[in-house]
Amino acid sequence: MPVGHFSRYFRTRYVATLVALVAFGLVGPALAQTAPQPSPAAILAAKQILDIKNIQDVFRPIIRGVVIKARDTFLQTNFMWQRDLDEISVNFEKQYDPRVSELVDAAARIYASHFTEQELRDMLAFYQSPLGRKMVAEEPKVLDESMINAGKWADNFSQEVMAGMRAEMKKRGKDM
Repeated sequence: MPVGHFSRYFRTRYVATLVALVAFGLVGPALAQTAPQPSPAAILAAKQILDIKNIQDVFRPIIRGVVIKARDTFLQTNFMWQRDLDEISVNFEKQYDPRVSELVDAAARIYASHFTEQELRDMLAFYQSPLGRKMVAEEPKVLDESMINAGKWADNFSQEVMAGMRAEMKKRGKDM
C-alpha cells in the first residue's frame, strides 16, 4: 500500500467495521434504544456536511472491496474464470457505485444522532467558511503526513525495544 494512502485505509477500515456492525444488528439496536430519532432537518444538515467532507470517497472503496472479495471467492472455484470475473467486476463496480448513497445516508443519521440540529447547522457554517474549506482540503494531507511520521517513529521505537530486549536477554545469559 502506498504510504500516502494510510489515512484513507484506516478510515475505510473503521467505516467498514462500523457498517458491518450495523448490518449485523450489533450496534443498531443499542443506538435506537439510547438515542432519540434525529429530525429530517438534522439529517439534511449532516448530509450536507458529509458531502462537503467528500465522505463518498471514503465509502467508495467498500463497494470495490465487496466486489473484489466476491470475485476472488469465485476465482478459488476456478482460476480459469479470471477474465470473465474481471469483466463482471468492473461492470458491477459501476453498477453498484450509486449504492454509496446508502452509506452516506446511514452516516448522516449517525452524525445527526450525536449532534443537535443547531450543532450540525453550526458545523455546516464552519465547513462552508474559508477555514472550513481549507480544513477539508488539508486534513487528508495532515493525516497522511501524521501516519508517515507515526510509521517512522514506530520503526525507531521498535529498534529501541529490540535493543532493550537483547540487553535483558544477555543479562540472563542468552545472546540474541
